[in-house]
Amino acid sequence: MNNIVKNIAVAAAVVMSVSSCNDVLDLNDTTTFGDIAVWSSQSNADAYVTAAYKSFNDLSNVYVRAKYYDNYSDLMKSSYWYLYPYNQALLDATTFSKGNASLFDCWSGVYGRIKRTNMMLNDLERYGQKWGSEWYTIRRAEGRFCNAINYFFLARTYGGVVLRTDHSGGGGWLDDGAYESDKHRARISEEETYNYILDELDWCAENLPESWDPSWEGRATKGMCYAFISRIALYAKQWQRAADAAELCKKYYSLVPDYKQLFDCRSAQDNSKEIIFGIKGKQNIITCGFDADNRPYGDRLALNTTVYAMAVPTAELVDMYEYKDGTAFDWNTWTSKRDEEDKEITDPYSYREPRFHATVLYNGCSWEGRTIQTYEGGSDSFTEFSFTTDPGGQTVTGYYLRKYLLENHKTFPTEGSHNTDIVIRYGEVLLNKAEALAELGYLDDALLALNEVRERVNLPGKTKSDAMNKGQFMEILRHERCVELAGEGHRIWDLRRWRLAEQVINGRTAHGHKITLKADGSYEYETVDADGGRKRIFLPHYYYMPLPSAELSQNTLCVDNPVW
Repeated sequence: MNNIVKNIAVAAAVVMSVSSCNDVLDLNDTTTFGDIAVWSSQSNADAYVTAAYKSFNDLSNVYVRAKYYDNYSDLMKSSYWYLYPYNQALLDATTFSKGNASLFDCWSGVYGRIKRTNMMLNDLERYGQKWGSEWYTIRRAEGRFCNAINYFFLARTYGGVVLRTDHSGGGGWLDDGAYESDKHRARISEEETYNYILDELDWCAENLPESWDPSWEGRATKGMCYAFISRIALYAKQWQRAADAAELCKKYYSLVPDYKQLFDCRSAQDNSKEIIFGIKGKQNIITCGFDADNRPYGDRLALNTTVYAMAVPTAELVDMYEYKDGTAFDWNTWTSKRDEEDKEITDPYSYREPRFHATVLYNGCSWEGRTIQTYEGGSDSFTEFSFTTDPGGQTVTGYYLRKYLLENHKTFPTEGSHNTDIVIRYGEVLLNKAEALAELGYLDDALLALNEVRERVNLPGKTKSDAMNKGQFMEILRHERCVELAGEGHRIWDLRRWRLAEQVINGRTAHGHKITLKADGSYEYETVDADGGRKRIFLPHYYYMPLPSAELSQNTLCVDNPVW
């Protein structure tokens, strides 16, 4: 069967025609259109249901500049102090305050999506039965799937949620605040929240199809539900549930052979085998500024356009990538390293494993017919991070992000970028499975799942001697998640759910590599501070962000998170 890439072209486009009249249906606000028009035809109703997927656009890692979450972690860094918000969140203690979760805030926006989806579910009961019980049940499962993920977005940020459904309002109807009593609801616990989300996804998996007609490419399926359960159950510490869901995904998905091509929407490789759910752009129609935001500085002159260094890999990430033979990289010994043919390694980058080359643009690599030059004075030159000076698109770490860039797509200044933002893929599911199995004590099986990911990029598998206990395995697993999923927005959420953000972020500094071209043509490499001399901040109460002041004032039963 064909596996599905999530194409929300319809939901991302603001409007679409309604066949029953001359008006236009605004997918961002279906409340302004009458029931008769929306439910006058099956196609109109399907469009209404499709609008429930819009939350995935709102929080897209690729399509929304403020949601590139790896920039909040140790793996990536924005080169700018003012243009983007990431450095303030890490280096300014005043960024988060009572009522202000800064750009982690998603409360109002997500609840707005929940409300619209609840309206759809409520209307579905009244009007949707006329197209048959199967159509009705599947569309209801779609709505509940979307809202389950909406509640996950809230739970990972705030903890327990205020649960509002299409039946929790006054008289058992829509919980939309129409009644005064509906405005005031207490939060359920974090444990109850995750139980609700996972139970909803279980129900959706029972009632969603395994696949859709190609005309509805990308709508929710059983496999998608299992994939998200494998992720969310880790947050809930329901290890068996995560492992079981990941195992069920094997029926529908597999790893693609070429890791690099997985992130290129133009690839001839069938990436739908691995991409379980993604936000799929469309050239000249559904686009974003990802190339402009992240391309190397030399493209500014080569293409006569403005580029920015919005997300640049840190030295911490670069140093994590192993050599091709699976041994650890070390700046102190790389000059004596030899390859599998016993040839001398002449630079610290070229003999790295494939995921490094697919993720990082580095000094000396090939890019669009030229050579990247991040040494001082080179075409893509490094510059020191500053709190006062605009870097103008230069990297402050000595590296640029390659993953998701559309190489040779040179018309991006006028056409924008249209790549697929991968929300969840089978590579992650395997690592979810490995983690869950390790937590259950099944280290042999956990190694099998983890090694499947490593084998795809021709790295030797880890053995029992590498992971003699759960602690050792988790160190390997955390490292593997970094290098496999770098640039895909997982790291800060992983650190939060592991309760390791204080250890990894607080009081630490991100670094880069300053490269100097010497007179003999060789290079000198210096590890430098990339945070302008400041220490990063992650305080214990940051694990649960503050609720918006508006919610606390309007809902008298809603209590804020501690400390805030």
